Amino acid sequence: MNGQPLFSSDTLRIPETRQRSTAFVEQDVLQDLKHYLPTQAPLKDFVHHNPLHGFQHQPFDGAIQQAAEWLGYRILFSLEEFRALFTTHRISEAVLDGLLLERKGAHELPIWKFKLLRKNYPPLPTPRIGQLRAHWKQKYQLDLDARVHPILFRLLCGFLDQGIAVDAFPYRHLDFLSAIRALEQSSLVSLFRSQRVRRLFRSNTCTITNLLTLLVGQESLYKQYLFDQQLAHPGWSGMVAVIEDQPQSLLDLRRITLQQVILLELLLEIDALDAQFGERWQPLGQPPLDQAIDLFSPVIPTEQWEVLYLWQQAYEWSYYDQVLAGIKAAPTADSLGSSKSFQGIFCLDDRECSFRRYLETLEPDCQTFGTPGHFNVEFFFQPQSAKTYTKRCPPPVTPRYLIKGLGQVQNRQTSTPFTKSSQTLLWGFSHALGFRSALQLFLSVVHPMRTSAMTASSPYRQSDSRLLVENTSLKKENGLQLGFNLDEMVERVAGLLTSIGLVEEFAPIVYVIGHGASSVNNPYYADYDCGACSGRPGSINARVICIMANDPRVRERLRDKGIDIPTETQFLSGLHDTTRDDICFYDEALLSLVNTKRHQQYIALFKQALDQNAKERSRRFESIDSRLSAATIHAQIRRRSVALFEPRPELNHATNAICLIGQRSLSRHLFLDRRSFLNSYDYRLDPSGQALARIVQAAAPVCGGINLEYFFSRVDTQKLGAGSKLPHNIMGLIGVANGFDGDLRPGLPTQMTEVHDPLRLLMVIEQTPDVVLKAIQQSPQTYEWFINEWIHLVVVNPHTRSLSRFRSGTFQPYQPHQKKVEAITDLPALIAANQTSLPVYQLAEHL
Repeated sequence: MNGQPLFSSDTLRIPETRQRSTAFVEQDVLQDLKHYLPTQAPLKDFVHHNPLHGFQHQPFDGAIQQAAEWLGYRILFSLEEFRALFTTHRISEAVLDGLLLERKGAHELPIWKFKLLRKNYPPLPTPRIGQLRAHWKQKYQLDLDARVHPILFRLLCGFLDQGIAVDAFPYRHLDFLSAIRALEQSSLVSLFRSQRVRRLFRSNTCTITNLLTLLVGQESLYKQYLFDQQLAHPGWSGMVAVIEDQPQSLLDLRRITLQQVILLELLLEIDALDAQFGERWQPLGQPPLDQAIDLFSPVIPTEQWEVLYLWQQAYEWSYYDQVLAGIKAAPTADSLGSSKSFQGIFCLDDRECSFRRYLETLEPDCQTFGTPGHFNVEFFFQPQSAKTYTKRCPPPVTPRYLIKGLGQVQNRQTSTPFTKSSQTLLWGFSHALGFRSALQLFLSVVHPMRTSAMTASSPYRQSDSRLLVENTSLKKENGLQLGFNLDEMVERVAGLLTSIGLVEEFAPIVYVIGHGASSVNNPYYADYDCGACSGRPGSINARVICIMANDPRVRERLRDKGIDIPTETQFLSGLHDTTRDDICFYDEALLSLVNTKRHQQYIALFKQALDQNAKERSRRFESIDSRLSAATIHAQIRRRSVALFEPRPELNHATNAICLIGQRSLSRHLFLDRRSFLNSYDYRLDPSGQALARIVQAAAPVCGGINLEYFFSRVDTQKLGAGSKLPHNIMGLIGVANGFDGDLRPGLPTQMTEVHDPLRLLMVIEQTPDVVLKAIQQSPQTYEWFINEWIHLVVVNPHTRSLSRFRSGTFQPYQPHQKKVEAITDLPALIAANQTSLPVYQLAEHL
C-alpha cells in the first residue's frame, strides 16, 4: 500500500453512458438532470438524504472533487480551517502521522506533512456549471436569470401551492403547461411580450429541441445549456422532479413535469431576448464557441485535492480513534442481572443516546434498547375525521396497510391571524392596523406559551382514543388493508424483539418510546420528528406495536417461536418530545394494578432523567446558564421550545458521527456526547447475519442520509445548505426561500448545523467480519455506502474484541492510536464548562 496514490484516474471517470455522444436526446438529458438535482421532499415529508446522491456510485474521494469542479459545491473545509483544527488539537498528530505513514510510506512522510502543514496552493478552479450561459452577459449584456426567474418562480409557487395562498391558482386541475395555456387564453394581458413566443406557445410543435435551436443553435451545447439553466435554480427544479416522480408527496395533487418547466423557461428566455433586441439576435452558439466548457469531461486528480482529502481523513479518524479505543476497553458482557426493573425500547436516534444513559445511571437495573423508530410496523395512518393518510415508516418502504384512529376528534385552537378570514377586507384592514396582532406578538415574546402556531408531536393523548390495528374485514380502502391480521402481527412483534435481542428475561413493564418534537415558527418541523416514520412522530407506531405485543393470541404464537413473554409483562407506549424533554404515555389505563404502581414510580424516574438530559443539552445554548439546577434549566428549555423568536429550539442531529450496532455493553460505559445512533443487536441470535442485513439495509440510508445532509449543509451553507433561516419565507407550504421570489433552499439552515463537525458516519458492528461482509453485500444499494466509503465501517469481533476496518472490499486489522480513554467523575461540571464537542470519556460508575 505504501506509495499508492490516494486518487486513481479510474475513480474520477464519469459513467460511460452517453459520455462521448454530442447528439441531443431530450429524455436522456432529462434523466441525467434528475440524477443530479436535489431530491428534497416537500416540507411535510422533509426527510434527510445524501445531497450528493448523484455521485454515490463512485468512491467518496473522487466524487467530491467531481462535485466541486462540475457543480461548484464546497465539499470540504478549506486548508486554513483544517490547519486551525490541527493547531487546536482537534486533529491528532499521531493519527495524521499514522495516516501518512500508511498511505505514503516512511520515506515520504516528512514531504507530505510539509505539504499539509506549510505548502501554499492556488484557489480551487472555477466550477464548470454556469460558464456556458454566462456568455449571455458577455454577448448581450443581459442577465437572463434576473429577467426570467421571478416570473417562473411565482408561476411554480402558485401552481404547486398547498393552501397558503389566499386565492387558488386557476385551472390547477390541469397539468402545469395546460393551466398556463388556459390562463394565457382567458387573460386580458399576456404572460409574454413577444408575438413570436406567443405563437410558439400556442403551437403543438413547440419542443425543447426547437427552442434550444433558437437559443443555442449548436447541438453539442444543448445538454450543458440545460444543466446550466436548471442548476441555476436547483431548489425549484429538484422539487418539480420529486413531485413528478412521487405525486403522492403532495396532499393536494398537481400534475407537473420537469420537461414542462424547462419548456416554459426556454420560452421566457426567448421572450426576454425578443423584448430587448427584437427577433434578430443570434443564438448563443452562433458563431460556434471556441472555448466551450465540457461540463462532463473527466476531472484531473490534483495534489491540492489529495491534501484536502488527507486532512479530512485525519479529522475523521482523530475522533473515530477515541471511540474505538473506548469500545476496545468495554466489558465483555453486560453486567445486568437477570432481574430487570423495567425495559425500554427507544428509537436509535442520536438524541436518545443521553436520555438512555441517564435512565441507566439513575436505575442500574433497567435495560434499554434502540431500533428504528417505526418499531417494525409499516403503515399509513388516518386520524379520526382526517381526509388524507400519512406514512409511518421509512421513506423507501411502500406500506400495504392502513391504521385508523377512532373515538377522538382533535379540536385545534385556531388563531385569527392564521385563518383566511384575516385576509378579507374587514379583518385584513383591522390587522393592517396591527393592534390585535401586535398584542399577540408582544405577549408571545415576553411570555412564550403554547399557541395555535405551535406544531406539537403528541397527538392522540386522550384516554378514549383507539386505534384500529387488527384486520377484521376483507374490504380494502384505496388498495390498502385495514389493519394487520394475526399472522402479520406475530411476524412484526417477533421481528422487533429478535432484532434487538429481547427474547427472554422480560421485565414487568416494557416501555416502547417513540419520539417527536414541538416547535413554533419552524418550517423544518418534520425534520425534528422521526425519520423512520417519514418525518412524523413515532407515537402511533409505539402504540400499534404495544397493542400487538399485549395481545394474548400473539403471545401464544410467539411461544412457538421460542419467545415466551410472561403474563404479568405489559408493553406500554409513550412519546419523548425531544425539544421540550417531556414524555407522555398512552393506554396507561390498561396496566394491571401492580404494574400501575410500578409505573407511577418510574414516571418520577423518567422525569429526573429528562431534567438531567435538558441540563446536558443546555450547554449548547447561549441563553441558558448550564450551572443552574437541572429542574430550573428544564423549565427554561420548555419556555425556549415555544418562543416565537427562538431560531434554535433544539439542535436536532447536530454533531452526529457514529452508529453502533450491537449489545448495549458495547457503549454503556462510555460518554459519547449525544453523537451516536444506537441500534441494539445480539450477534448470538443471528449466526447467519440475516437480521443484521435487514438492520443495515435500514440504518445505512437513514443514518447515512442524516449524517451526509448535516455534513454538506455545514461545509457549503449556501448551495448544499439553506443558509440562515431568519430570512426564509414558506413557499406554497412545500419549501422555503429567501424573500418572496427566490429559489427554494435545499439542505439545512445554519441554525441546525453551525455546531456540527462534518465527519462521515462511522458504523461499528458487533459481529464477526465474515458475517458482516455477507450481510452488507446482500443489497447492492447498501453495499455502495461502504465500498465507496460514504460510510466508514469497523467490526468488533465479539469473541476476541479485535477491531477490523472495511477497506477496498476486505476487512483489515485496526489498532487505535489512543491507548487509554480518560475517565470522567464529574459529568455535570464538565457539561457546565464546555460548549464545544467533548472527547470520548469512560463513565466512572462503570469502571
